Amino acid sequence: LLVFLGLALPGTQGRIIPRCEMVKILRRNGFEGFEGKTVADWMCLVKYESDYNTKAYNNNGPSRDYGIFQINSKYWCNDGRTPGSKNACHISCSKLQDDDIADDIQCAKKIAREARGLSPWYGWKNHCQGRDLSSYVRGC
Repeated sequence: LLVFLGLALPGTQGRIIPRCEMVKILRRNGFEGFEGKTVADWMCLVKYESDYNTKAYNNNGPSRDYGIFQINSKYWCNDGRTPGSKNACHISCSKLQDDDIADDIQCAKKIAREARGLSPWYGWKNHCQGRDLSSYVRGC
């Protein structure tokens, strides 16, 4: 039965992006210094929001968070289930759970730009803000 489920539901676990690969992706996409934050800030955010998992999902009651940056369905994406969704990134939430994170990056940057920082992400506020985050990029 487990073998069947593994075949029937390919990719439901998502891709876990290795730490140094994620650092390179963020650097390549201009996150260093973006809205006054470092790649280490973003790495800590991704660690606490999704643990580097492209398929991460969290149900918050009336809304849900999707993907590696845990982007919320009330404001940023459309999951077809969240009443009054703003869909400010003009994207289906399911697109934030595939292994291509280019659209996730665009939306995360839009969120950070509008917030002038990373305050919309509670994972960052609770675990990263004001801390030494050098270990997130060390050796990469």
